[in-house]
Amino acid sequence: MKSSEAPMDKVFARPQFTIHYRSAARARLLSNARPDFTVLLLLEGAWRWSAGEESGEMRGRGALLIAPGESVNINVERGAWITLTLAPALVLDAAIRSRLTRDNALITFRSRAVEGDERLARLAGDLAEEMIEEADGQEVVVAAIVEQIVVYLLRRHAHIRRSGELELSRAGLVDRRIRRAVELMHTHLDRDLPLEEIAAAAYLSPFHFARLFKKLTGAPPHAYLAALRARRAQTLLTESDFSITEIAARVGYGSSSHFSKAFRQATGLSPRAFRAAVTRR
Repeated sequence: MKSSEAPMDKVFARPQFTIHYRSAARARLLSNARPDFTVLLLLEGAWRWSAGEESGEMRGRGALLIAPGESVNINVERGAWITLTLAPALVLDAAIRSRLTRDNALITFRSRAVEGDERLARLAGDLAEEMIEEADGQEVVVAAIVEQIVVYLLRRHAHIRRSGELELSRAGLVDRRIRRAVELMHTHLDRDLPLEEIAAAAYLSPFHFARLFKKLTGAPPHAYLAALRARRAQTLLTESDFSITEIAARVGYGSSSHFSKAFRQATGLSPRAFRAAVTRR
């Protein structure tokens, strides 16, 4: 897998996970605090990264592990990598089925950067090969590799502890203190949601709700909402033939230009480029 001058993008999107394979001469990745787990798998090239007070460099093969609510900035110098985004409900379900926990748990990663893990590197290579080739049976093989990656990360690189503050709802695994507010966001992605309305769902003033929400999730309420909208938009771009304008309306944006800007900030691609990069449906 040699990266070329012209960037190459391949996307495989499902409701609970998204895979974005990219090769490019240079790139800057901004992973803002979001509700999902993000696994960045470096296949070749070099990264310089920073996350809060942590920073480092990575060459060859390695991974950066980002739990929900965490942020990382990355500068890529001629590389190929995979961004694997995982819904918390998928990760928790894998932990329960693997008997690593029996009920709701707080799952974080033991360390940010992973280097020298040959098994993880092999799984990343297998996933990249499937993304590039787009052979028959891709969906089955990709889903199997993703599950292997999730279980392996849970076994080797995750810290799992029970939490009485978390509960699994239709909105996924959330802190019970803000569950009603998060469910409101999921239910009404198609319309404008003022902070006052979101806070009222949690029976808090806007000021106290915003502080609590950021403390619990790592992101301000409307940044979290934008991430939910981007996730839903990815599913619509992958599974439907709706126009960009219609998708923008379905995820709460009054104009396609505003939607495109927000989507690019969340995924690194415009909605049209994302749809063009989607592998077999």
